[in-house]
Amino acid sequence: MLLIAWTMLATLVVAFVVVRGCIAYAHRRGMLDQPGQRRSHTVPTARGGGLGIVVAWVLAMLLVLPGSLPWPLLAALLVGTLGVALIGWLDDHGDLPVRPRLLVQLAACAMFAAAVCAYGLAWWWPLLVLAGTWSINLHNFIDGIDGLLAQQCIFVGVGIACIAAGIGSPVLLAGGGAFSMAALGFWWFNRSPARIFMGDVGSGAVGFIVFALTALVWMVDTPALWAALLLSSSVATDATLTLLSRMRGGRRWYSAHREHLYQWLVRRGHGHARVGSYYLAWNLCVVAPLAVAAMAWPRLAPLCCVLGYGLAVAVWVAGKRAIWRSVAHG
Repeated sequence: MLLIAWTMLATLVVAFVVVRGCIAYAHRRGMLDQPGQRRSHTVPTARGGGLGIVVAWVLAMLLVLPGSLPWPLLAALLVGTLGVALIGWLDDHGDLPVRPRLLVQLAACAMFAAAVCAYGLAWWWPLLVLAGTWSINLHNFIDGIDGLLAQQCIFVGVGIACIAAGIGSPVLLAGGGAFSMAALGFWWFNRSPARIFMGDVGSGAVGFIVFALTALVWMVDTPALWAALLLSSSVATDATLTLLSRMRGGRRWYSAHREHLYQWLVRRGHGHARVGSYYLAWNLCVVAPLAVAAMAWPRLAPLCCVLGYGLAVAVWVAGKRAIWRSVAHG
């Protein structure tokens, strides 16, 4: 536990230092996101700061996990994370076609899913691959305003650590805790007004990490999976319903846009920090109590998860309708 505690502190420091370096690097290389019709920021802003999260978290896992996690799982976890981060880093330097990015994402998820399935989840391999690939992309979609995705990663990391404490898993405690500290080190520079954005190197990698940690919870303690799934209810609902809405309307779902609920709220004048506070309030007031209940009463855990996502869908629909009404009335 002392090693884990010191690792958490070191992870925070490493992430902070690497992100600070990424700001200087991005300005030297011209890696700047420009304002535009499909973006929610108003000044050119550096991108690629998610590299700090990846570097800090991978180093932390190399420090605490060898000997605690079977080597095939550890290798798949770290190689998958680095693979998704690398293709994202290349995309941050110059836009890559969709196909190579998707192939790398699928390969990373397939490799990690195979490693997990070797320890008891064999029948679930196709579902795990699809879930992992969607997690990578939905986190990329949610990385659209200052601080939101970093804040979500902090919450998920703390949540996984708490679940790990409840099921007695030091491995997941270290993984979740380090993830939250790495995200916190990045958040300091990404909070509104952001000095740097996560970029594809970060948004894709954190999506893979969230997927991997959730799958490991499932492997260690099946009932705890429902609590882990609840942690991402806000971003998963917003990204999924927005995607379905765009597909239904015949629009290219993979192209840049500003149609997520959080983007509409910013466009209606709520501000990046305020919108972030809405999502934080959801996590603390709805998700956290439901996750605690799911852990306390395992038989009710599926119901808690369904209730959480049901409420998230209702809030998303109500929020979109309220915005559309306000737009219609000027």
